[in-house]
Amino acid sequence: MVEYCVTGGTGFIAAYLIKALLERGHTVRTTVREPGFDEALNGVDRVFHTASPVLVATDENIKENLIDPCIKGTLNVLKSCKNASSVKRVVLTSSCSSIRYRYDVEKVCPLNESHWSDLKYCQSYNLWYAYAKTKAEQEAWKFAKERGIDLVVVNSVVSIARIAIRYVRYDTIQTQNDTTRLVYRFCSCIGLLGEYPNTRVGFVHIDDVVNAHILAMEESKASGRLICSNSVAHWSEIIQMLRAKYPYNPYENK
Repeated sequence: MVEYCVTGGTGFIAAYLIKALLERGHTVRTTVREPGFDEALNGVDRVFHTASPVLVATDENIKENLIDPCIKGTLNVLKSCKNASSVKRVVLTSSCSSIRYRYDVEKVCPLNESHWSDLKYCQSYNLWYAYAKTKAEQEAWKFAKERGIDLVVVNSVVSIARIAIRYVRYDTIQTQNDTTRLVYRFCSCIGLLGEYPNTRVGFVHIDDVVNAHILAMEESKASGRLICSNSVAHWSEIIQMLRAKYPYNPYENK
């Protein structure tokens, strides 16, 4: 039986991925805020690297709390995969944020896996999550090619699922992982900014994200980058749908 390791076991995607792998009868290891991965990956056949920070407390800590952990964490995992001769393939959880942020986006649309976000664009508009994911993925591809690692990347839009919370204030959600808090903040639109974003955003159900990761790992022909996306909607449309289904939550009106 194949043995997997899923990094960042308390994360949103990782939790659903681990559950799916266990239901398929696989042996699964996971890590939580590990400084090193050599021991965890020793003897493992395949590795899903999902661990990545999403939210940071203050802008002053962006590099320390978001950028460095994202890039260094990814490289640390790949280094340990190289040290563990048993690892056959690595699937990295990246993001469509590493694809969509470019000065020429309107000219090159529709976007596909060949496109990359522009790091200077991300810096100019303080898109630090996109910057971190883009830089981390670029470094991962460079390292994998130099060291002969079989790497496949899943570039997902925002992953959603039913969250077991009826309604509580966003700032009281302390026990949830970063992605859960982010999704709850977006979907509840609870008035932190006074208005909803004037943008369109892509969503995909977590089950599809999990299936994409498993296919990327188990399908021998899988390679390169794989976009995982479904519906795209403006935040006004999203709020309209949510208000009809969950009328007890407060929503922004502008």
